[in-house]
Amino acid sequence: MLSKPMDLTTPVIAILRAATAKRFAEVTAALHESGITAVEFTLNSPGALDALKECSAAAYPVGAGTVLTAADAGRAVDAGAAFLITPAVIDEVIAEGRRLGVPVIPGALTPTEIHHAWVAGATMVKVFPASAFGPNYLKAVRGPLPEIPLVPTGGVGIADAGTYLSAGARAVGMGSPLIGDALDGGDLNALRARASELRDRLS
Repeated sequence: MLSKPMDLTTPVIAILRAATAKRFAEVTAALHESGITAVEFTLNSPGALDALKECSAAAYPVGAGTVLTAADAGRAVDAGAAFLITPAVIDEVIAEGRRLGVPVIPGALTPTEIHHAWVAGATMVKVFPASAFGPNYLKAVRGPLPEIPLVPTGGVGIADAGTYLSAGARAVGMGSPLIGDALDGGDLNALRARASELRDRLS
């Protein structure tokens, strides 16, 4: 069963990646309490599919990341993933996501890759790694490709998330700058404080 559908207007997608997914549900609940409503569970985190099932039952809009094959996509959606994210342009994942009726956000960097992903049926395109070129690169890419919604990911910090949005990003993907050590037993109140700061900066 799919989790609650993804809000495609959300300004932040939180990324959970860890040696184990045992704390994914707790961290997701803390993020939701703080206004971060889209959370990506990376499939190369052991236990991610079980965590997807747990959180989708709670009707959180959780998705799967690091989706590398159509089979991965199918398993993730079966576990409740409401969206799929890839690290590169993987045509079979885009096609399978469209067949299953869930948004797909493939990773791309160059204008050629970004355009390829969009033409193949991407819902949005993850610009990865965003920190390699920064907000000015995003703004430059949007010049000839203004219709493609972009999600810069990789090295985006709390302080510069707003700069990416001002440069034309639809949303930003954020991992460790937002999550910190929460997945490794860190203080969830500290996570809530970071999430609230981010939300306030973007409001």
